[in-house]
Amino acid sequence: MGNVKQSILAGIFSIITIGILTSLTYKTEFGVFLLASFGSSMVLLYGYPESPFAQPKNVFFGHLVTAVVGLVVLYFVPLPLFITIPLAVGLGVGLMILFNVTHPPAGGNPIIVIVGSVSFDYLLSPVITGTIIIIIFAIIINRFILKKSYPSQ
Repeated sequence: MGNVKQSILAGIFSIITIGILTSLTYKTEFGVFLLASFGSSMVLLYGYPESPFAQPKNVFFGHLVTAVVGLVVLYFVPLPLFITIPLAVGLGVGLMILFNVTHPPAGGNPIIVIVGSVSFDYLLSPVITGTIIIIIFAIIINRFILKKSYPSQ
């Protein structure tokens, strides 16, 4: 696929996916489905779906692990932000690599969680529900529209 075509399609499918999450968040009473780091996930899911970092296991568990780390540090490490934020990011990155679920956009989740002072409900919505939605869209779009082998085996 040509670079221009690929870039246009990645942009369009990112608009659609983030548009659905935004609509669910702001136009329904279902809850929050939008996580800032999902914008970065679009780069991998639609621009580079063959990357190991774009595979569903990495997307799901990368976002989950780093959000959990952010919450644990937020609630159980009583230190100033200038210490907890870098600590949480480092722990999140290290655990993603250790568990072989690296998804670079998820590296920002501890910052989002700590700065936003979110509750543990944040794990369900937006982290888990939003991640499942973006993975479903990535599978449908990459497999059935772009005819790519996604997820990669």
